[in-house]
Parts: sequence; C-alpha cells; structure tokens
Amino acid sequence: MAYQGKFTPKHPEKYLGNPTNIVFRSKWELDLMMYLDNNTDIIGWGSEELVIPYRSPLDGKMHRYFPDMIVKTKNKETILIEVKPFDQVKEPVVPRKKTQRFLNEAATYVVNQAKWKAAQEYCADRKWKFQIITEKELYGK
Repeated sequence: MAYQGKFTPKHPEKYLGNPTNIVFRSKWELDLMMYLDNNTDIIGWGSEELVIPYRSPLDGKMHRYFPDMIVKTKNKETILIEVKPFDQVKEPVVPRKKTQRFLNEAATYVVNQAKWKAAQEYCADRKWKFQIITEKELYGK
C-alpha cells in the first residue's frame, strides 16, 4: 500500500489551511480525507496543519509532532486524529532473540506513545478530543 499524493477537496472552503497543498501519505489517510470532505457534519478539517512539541524518549530532546488531521464538527467539537496501522498502536511482543526489526518496532512504539501523550495533554488543555484511527475503525476490520 504505497499510496501517496495530493488530495483535491470537493469542498475547499472547509479546509483549514491551503486547499491546494493537501498531501496524503497512505490510502487510509486518503479515505479519511474523502470522508471528512464530503461529511456534512464536518464544518472544517485540516491535514498536518498543527504542530505539537513533544520530548522523545529515545534522545531526550524536543521534537515536533504533526497530527494527521484536525477536525471541527457542527456540534462544536474539535478532534485531533492520528491514522496508524493497528500493529503500530499495540505494544510489540518481545521475542526470545531481540532482532533489529523488534528494536525498530519498539522505538517506533515508544516515540508514538510520547507523541500521543503530548497530543492528549494539548487536547485536554483546549477541551478537544484526541483519537487514533486504525484500519479497524476506518473499515470495520
């Protein structure tokens, strides 16, 4: 699934940012963009339009996290959404022998946890919601 490219909204007035420069990095992001663009309960949305600082547990330094989507609804909710494969939201299982693949998965997991904790705190301060969407939520799998 090597989908990526530019998304052209049917309703550019709903886009929170430059509607001529919307980039999707997966088919799942593309499908979510189409849903947000066409859903009449969504009054505004943006893709990677917000920056949240977080401290990486790998190097202890501050980094910048760009959540996949920000969504504003008719009922005045604001939701930050991260789109991830289900395999990346669950803690990796420690194998008998620690392979490079496991080490990479573990590093991705702990960095994602730090990003999502920062996003949850950012949202809590603003009375927003933070949601991680996987293929299970997107497609009911």
